[in-house]
Amino acid sequence: MTDLITRRNRTIGPYSPLFYDEPLEFVSAKGVWFTDVHGEKYLDGYNNVPHVGHCNDRVVRAMCDQASRLNVHTRYLNARVVEYSEALLATFEPRLDRVFYGNSGSEANELALRISRQLTGSRGLIVSDFSYHGTTITLAEMTTGLKTREPLAPHVRALRIPDLDADPRTEDEVLAATLADLDAAIESLQESGHGVSACLFDWLFSTEGMPRLPQGLVAGIAERVKAAGGMVIADEVQSGFGRTGTHMWGYQRVGLRPDLVTLGKPMGNGHPMSAVITSAAVMDEFGPNNEFFNTFAGNPVSAAVGQAVLDEMADKALMERARTLGETALTELRRFAEEHDFVRTAKGAGMFLGLEFVRDGRPAADLTKRVVEAMKSKHVIISRIGRDDNVLKVRPPLAFGPEELPQLLGALGESLTELKV
Repeated sequence: MTDLITRRNRTIGPYSPLFYDEPLEFVSAKGVWFTDVHGEKYLDGYNNVPHVGHCNDRVVRAMCDQASRLNVHTRYLNARVVEYSEALLATFEPRLDRVFYGNSGSEANELALRISRQLTGSRGLIVSDFSYHGTTITLAEMTTGLKTREPLAPHVRALRIPDLDADPRTEDEVLAATLADLDAAIESLQESGHGVSACLFDWLFSTEGMPRLPQGLVAGIAERVKAAGGMVIADEVQSGFGRTGTHMWGYQRVGLRPDLVTLGKPMGNGHPMSAVITSAAVMDEFGPNNEFFNTFAGNPVSAAVGQAVLDEMADKALMERARTLGETALTELRRFAEEHDFVRTAKGAGMFLGLEFVRDGRPAADLTKRVVEAMKSKHVIISRIGRDDNVLKVRPPLAFGPEELPQLLGALGESLTELKV
């Protein structure tokens, strides 16, 4: 392994992060199980990219079959691309009836911001003060949740997203204060001449640590941004495709009506795919002014893969599985929180779950890291999130089933009991 890390550093470089104090080397995966170079199996409780399971048979067959017959860009007609577009749009409300394709979540968010700037005539942007939406220059200049050399751009304002689980104020006080901060941010953008083009959020606020929000905050943000002339963008890269268990898309769970929806990672189960979903009215205003196309996006192989993902979700009722398993898991996580003083609360929706770690009421990132490493030693893969890195991140493929959940919860319970605080 030391030799492989040395070779990696000489090529990819030492700055691309690796998980764990001692990194894992995987050579294969199937369903929700990894196999490492030593033949050891690891349960995947983390990765949302292989949404319907690693190396899913239906997805692999669709990819190989279409690749063996035709793969070409969208400047030629192809029924498979249109059929997939119809199937994908059918998962949204009727008003969201148009799709632009891309290859990554970064591309999708970049395009959504480009559209919002052109349609509003403004540049100002509202984001969370601990968020990540991609790697382009535009997105790096609005990244607040990862280290970047680019400073926050002058046309970006970052809003602190509150967490009632950690805030001593009343819910009404938290709501009023957060909306007042938003009003100040909008006023600042207007006074500086940037105006308001959009707000961009993952409405599950997963990078932020899945905070418990005051009632009315989501609606208040959307209303204020739209009143200022901006558009509402929903980033569904982490919270979409049935992840929350109750809704296909995370924004639906919070009752939002976005103007633009961006999709990524789980869309192709590992095959590079993304999309921007919007309305005919928005496309008809953007399209005539831009000869927009993407050489690799929306090709027949991608369409076949995307359709296979949707079909697998439907046939295996994976969203419903996420709901039922998530309820069972959350009940158990709440029991862990009651048993251990260093766990403040359980968090999550569907199969996106977490535990918040504290020591003397303060975030305890060291405890979270130790639990992640302990889980690895028990051959279960999870991670951590939040501005203080003190929330466990349990976000497995939706192929994760009732057979695997007891293994994950058992390993977690043991890791918590063994933790020396």
